[in-house]
Amino acid sequence: MVGFKDTADVIIVGSGLAGVYTALNIDSRLNVKILSKGEMSENNSSLAQGGIAASLETDDLDDHIRDTLKAGSNVNNIDKLRIMVYEAKENIDRLLEFGVPFDRDSYGRLTTTLEGGHSRARILHAGGDATGKEIMQALYKEAVNRDNIEILENTMAVDVIKKDNKCVGVRIIKDNELIDIFSKAVVIATGGIGALYKNSTNSPLATGDGIAMAYRAGCILDNMEFIQFHPTALYSKDEGKKFLISEAVRGEGAYLRNKFGERFMLKIHPNAELAPRDVVAQSIYNELVKTNSEFVYLDITHKDRDFLVKRFPTIFNKCLEYGLDMSKDLIPVVPVEHYFIGGIKVNDDGMTNIENLYACGECTNTGVHGANRLASNSLLECVVFGRRIANSINNNIENISLTILDRDDIQMEEADESSFRPIRDKIKYTMDKHVGIVRTTSGLLKAREIIDDIYEMLKNKYIYNREYIEVLNMTIVSKNIIEGCIKREKSLGCHYRIN
Repeated sequence: MVGFKDTADVIIVGSGLAGVYTALNIDSRLNVKILSKGEMSENNSSLAQGGIAASLETDDLDDHIRDTLKAGSNVNNIDKLRIMVYEAKENIDRLLEFGVPFDRDSYGRLTTTLEGGHSRARILHAGGDATGKEIMQALYKEAVNRDNIEILENTMAVDVIKKDNKCVGVRIIKDNELIDIFSKAVVIATGGIGALYKNSTNSPLATGDGIAMAYRAGCILDNMEFIQFHPTALYSKDEGKKFLISEAVRGEGAYLRNKFGERFMLKIHPNAELAPRDVVAQSIYNELVKTNSEFVYLDITHKDRDFLVKRFPTIFNKCLEYGLDMSKDLIPVVPVEHYFIGGIKVNDDGMTNIENLYACGECTNTGVHGANRLASNSLLECVVFGRRIANSINNNIENISLTILDRDDIQMEEADESSFRPIRDKIKYTMDKHVGIVRTTSGLLKAREIIDDIYEMLKNKYIYNREYIEVLNMTIVSKNIIEGCIKREKSLGCHYRIN
């Protein structure tokens, strides 16, 4: 049954960059609760290596927009894209105020690098290749020192609480108890969907929870077929979370070679290894099929060892764990699921179609990425729209009344959490096999049949344990992704169909 009730001015579901940065920009007079499904450090933002794309000079603004449009197959939402690019500098300044230690040169100037699809070096980074970790450590330090911010770790949001198409709070599971928290505004910032696949660069916690919550609440989901597969994850035979070899390695001059040592990207795109991610990932897939290989190679052996150690300390050390010296050895890499482009549809201020319910970050579809995300635009999207959400809440919250609802006791069904693990594995296998880099009509129809059967088995149950909720969320999100893939019959961006 539902346990005690609690209240807040604002609830933020998610403890990555989108969630924490939004919280830090909310008026300090407002009580904010951040809900973290695991520990605060367990999120995709902390895993980000390459950096954050930002045009800090006015003469680069339009170039950044053009690069993003080109990478996104020119189906980006141009109005939101302009917002993201033009508001980049003020948010970078804000990150600096919060103590984010972006890398600088010997003169104290911010250093930038080049990545795939960018026409200029506009990627800011921190800790060499530990940008996400450095950003999040600085923001966590700021958040824990704020009297108005309360962080609830190991707390899973289950559903949005609504009244008259208005969001009035969130139902959570905390310490095996079901709790209703009522608030004036809710921000969903739960990140991606990597756990739907056998192999992903994402945290295992990325089960699409916020997207499924929003769907059950009646939010519009959009562009669900667009899932980005990062071209270069470190190859291993073990299934699960894969270690990312940052785009920045190719930005610093690394080559992609097949098993014959050939730079195959030279024949495919004028920018070769620095083509947009969808082109590179699909090209690697085709090369693997053509050469009957399990991986291709990333080659940066022509760069000085000292440079590599300093520029890519995280990647260099991880490669050493696998017996690879980047300065001497070729790195085996393979494309894996990386980033979800579709998601919850929001307006310019991050508001969903449900009043007082916002969404930010990877769980949303702002439209800025089009059909394929340009490298390092993800962190920028989080901060630009996170601050816009905070400003909207700050400007409107005085006009919102706190609504507290009485709830009848819920008769919950008992279930062994382990009973849902085979279903989780079946979803992963289905999505990996039929809804990966390359999709076919027959494969998508088969995937729909499997996922529909799982959904029919899971729906209309009153089970409130984490394993069941996660599997239900994975099923709902998979179902929507598959429908989006079937409806879009032609290839576009990272949605690649062959028939």
